[in-house]
Amino acid sequence: MTRQTAIRLPDETYERLQVLATRTGRTATYYIREAIEQHLEDLEDIYLAEQVLEKLAHGEITTRPLAEVMAELGLDD
Repeated sequence: MTRQTAIRLPDETYERLQVLATRTGRTATYYIREAIEQHLEDLEDIYLAEQVLEKLAHGEITTRPLAEVMAELGLDD
């Protein structure tokens, strides 16, 4: 299932999008979807990393040296 939404773009961004779509034979919707999906992944990664850093700062979790983890998993050969 897909959902429809509306966004407002600055004139310059809208024009750039239209030019790109025309030159490549794809729709503006295609590029909007691609941009959102790619940027959303980046935002999710950043948000999760910030959560981990916050937990580290508050002592809720700790880190271990890579060599220790590899040895524990039997990957230090």
